[in-house]
Amino acid sequence: MQFASIRVITGNLDRMVEFYERVTGETAKRFTDDFAEIRTAAGTLALASVRTVQALAAQAPRPAANRSVIIEFRVDDVDREYEKLRPFDIEFVNEPTTQPWGNRSLLFRDPDGNMVNFFTPVTPEAMKRFEQ
Repeated sequence: MQFASIRVITGNLDRMVEFYERVTGETAKRFTDDFAEIRTAAGTLALASVRTVQALAAQAPRPAANRSVIIEFRVDDVDREYEKLRPFDIEFVNEPTTQPWGNRSLLFRDPDGNMVNFFTPVTPEAMKRFEQ
C-alpha cells in the first residue's frame, strides 16, 4: 500500500487553490471547476468543491468543519517559510517552535480553518527519520 493523497472539501475552491499555491509555491492542476491537485514528491493535496461529494447526502464531508487533522508539509527551512508567509493574511497558530520530537514547526490555518503544519527536522534523530 502507498499513501496517495488527502482531499479537502471546500465551499470556495478558488480561494483554497490560491491559498495552497501561495503557501507551497506549487501550481495546482485544475481538472474541472470542482477539483484541483497540488502534487509533491511524497503525495498529493487534492482540493474539491462540495459538489464532488453531494451524492453522499448526509454522509458527505462538510467544509470548514475539521478539528482533528493537520495537513503537514516538510520544508527545507521553516523559519524562512515563516518569513515568506508573514506578509499575507494568514492565521498563525504559533511561530516556528522546536518540538520535543526534533522538528521545528510552524502551525497556521487555511481559509477554511484547517490546520497546516510546515516543519523541518532539526535534530539528528528527527533528520534520520526522513532519510530516503
